[in-house]
Amino acid sequence: MSLTFADSTQAHYAQQNADALRHMLAESDTRAESLMARYRLYPLTEDTDVIDDIPEELGPDASARELALLSGLWAYRAGETNFFMAMRYGRRSMSRLEEAEERDPDEPFVLLVKGQSLMFRPEIAGKDVAAAVDVFRALIESLDHHPDCGISRIEARSWLWLAMKENGQTREADELRTELLAENPPPLYDQFLADPPSV
Repeated sequence: MSLTFADSTQAHYAQQNADALRHMLAESDTRAESLMARYRLYPLTEDTDVIDDIPEELGPDASARELALLSGLWAYRAGETNFFMAMRYGRRSMSRLEEAEERDPDEPFVLLVKGQSLMFRPEIAGKDVAAAVDVFRALIESLDHHPDCGISRIEARSWLWLAMKENGQTREADELRTELLAENPPPLYDQFLADPPSV
């Protein structure tokens, strides 16, 4: 079965195959493909060359998915710079996410990036892990209508697990983690469930 570009990036990401993602980035034909490949590649490598030349904003023709991906990339930039630049990049990330939500609040990547943003943004900027739980639940539901979007169900459920864990929903989180581990998740999610990022 032929995979979409988005699903291929997700498959390589889940297998922690940075070389394949680098190849996909180099061969990307469109802005959407380039943003997608960068969004998946940077967390594996933390190579700042991947995000150094991202645009500040996109034109009026930008899709909700492109804007959400750009928001995520600016969030990565905010995480690897000094405090003052992090504030600037963080505001840029949130502005792109707001644009994405205006275009399509139900787009899966809008929901994924929104949930991540709610978990990792500073308290002063509106961190809200309880809201993130609801967003990740909505993401899981949206995947029924977007089967080839490039987000796997195990990815969405892993983020829901982390949000519930951080929100103090210990029993539900433990039950979900047990279910996920029983599915023999790909290497990245197996690692995620064993050693999640600090929130």
